[in-house]
Amino acid sequence: MPAIEVEHLYKSFRIPHEKRNTLFEALTGVFKPAPYETFQALKDINFTVEDGEAIGIIGENGSGKSTLLKLIAQILDSTRGKVNVNRKVTPFLELGVGFQPELTAAENVKIYATIMGMPKKEIESKLDDVLDFAGLERFRDTKLKNFSSGMQVRLAFSTAIQNDPEILLLDEVLAVGDMEFQQKCLEVLKQYREKGVTIVFVSHDLGSVRRFCDRTLLLNHGEQVALDDTEKVIDQYVYGEDASNMSSSDTEADTSPAEENSEESTHQSNKKVEITDVKFYDKFGNASNRFNSSDPMVIRIFYNAHKKVLDPVFGISLYSENGEHLFGTNTELRKVSIDHVDGEGYIDLEVEKIPMLTGQFLLTVAIHTHDQKTYDWHDRQYAFDVIPTSMDAGLIEIPCQWKI
Repeated sequence: MPAIEVEHLYKSFRIPHEKRNTLFEALTGVFKPAPYETFQALKDINFTVEDGEAIGIIGENGSGKSTLLKLIAQILDSTRGKVNVNRKVTPFLELGVGFQPELTAAENVKIYATIMGMPKKEIESKLDDVLDFAGLERFRDTKLKNFSSGMQVRLAFSTAIQNDPEILLLDEVLAVGDMEFQQKCLEVLKQYREKGVTIVFVSHDLGSVRRFCDRTLLLNHGEQVALDDTEKVIDQYVYGEDASNMSSSDTEADTSPAEENSEESTHQSNKKVEITDVKFYDKFGNASNRFNSSDPMVIRIFYNAHKKVLDPVFGISLYSENGEHLFGTNTELRKVSIDHVDGEGYIDLEVEKIPMLTGQFLLTVAIHTHDQKTYDWHDRQYAFDVIPTSMDAGLIEIPCQWKI
C-alpha cells in the first residue's frame, strides 16, 4: 500500500467581495449574502507516493504547492477527491505555531513538542539537544520576544526534528537560518532519506529538489503539469512544456531587451554591419531566456552587412543585473578569424557550462574592426535568467573537488 494516495483532488476557496464593518451591516447582511468569487486552488491532482520515496513539488508562487501539503497533512479539507495517508505524518509547514513570546526558549520547546505529540519524558531528555542544534544554548532562559524571527524558526525546526516521522512534509524549511544552519538542515534531511522516511518536499530551491527527490510534481495555477523523474521535470519547469521534444522552430521566442541601466546604455552604429537580433538557445536547441545553472547555452548574434565588410570582430560583455562587469571576450581574443561578412547571417558563441549559479544577467554585443572602430554596439540590451539548480552557494560555480 502506498504511503500517500491522492485521487482526483480539488480544492477551492470562497473570496468575499463585500466588507461588513458595522453591526448594522452584519445584521442586514443576513438577508443579503455577501457576493463572492470561487478561487480554484487545485484541480484534479492525482499521484501516489511509495514508502521511502522522496517526492518534490515545484511551481511558481500561487500554483497550489502549500495548499496541497496542507491537504495531505489534513490541516485543510478537500472540496472534492480523496487523500489517503497510511503512515504517521510529521508536517514541517508553519514552524513555530503555538510559540508564546512571554515564555523562555526552553519553555516554548516544551510547549511546541507537546503540540507535536511528544511524551513529556522524551521532551525533557531532548531539551539540551534541541537548544544545541539551534545554536541557542546561551539563550535557554531568554524570553522568545527578544529573539529574531530567524532564531525563532531555528528553535521551531530544531524541536520538530526530534519527532520520529514516517512521512515528512516539508514546505521551504531548508530556507531557514544562516548558511551553517541550512547545512545542518540538509544533513537531517539526508539522514531521514537514509532511514527510509517518506518525504514530500515543496521548495523553490531546485538544487535541493534535484539532490533529494526521486520524482517531482510540477504544478501550474493549481493544475498538474508533470510528474516524472526529477531531472526531466526541472528541465520542463525551466525550459517550458515538452522542452526535450521541441525543435527551435517551435519556440522562436524573442529575447526581450533588458531595460537600459544608464544613459550610457545605447545602440550605436555606422550602419556598415548591423546587429539585428540576439537570441539565447538552451540545450534542446530552443530559444529561451531561462537556463539551469551549469547547463550549456548558445548566444546567437544575428547581423546584416549592407556591403562586404572584411575581417570584422564580434564580441560580448556580460554584466550582473547590478551592473558589475563579469566577463568579456571577442573573436580576436579567441583567435577566430572571419574573412568577411556580406548580407544577413549569424555567429554563435557556445557556452559549454553556465558558471553563474543564480540571477539575471545582461549582455552587451558589439561588432568592430581590429583597431576598435565600431560598426554596431548594443549595450546591455539583452537579458537572461539563471535558475539555481546547484547545491553550492554564491554567484558563480568554480570547478573544484575535495581531497583527503
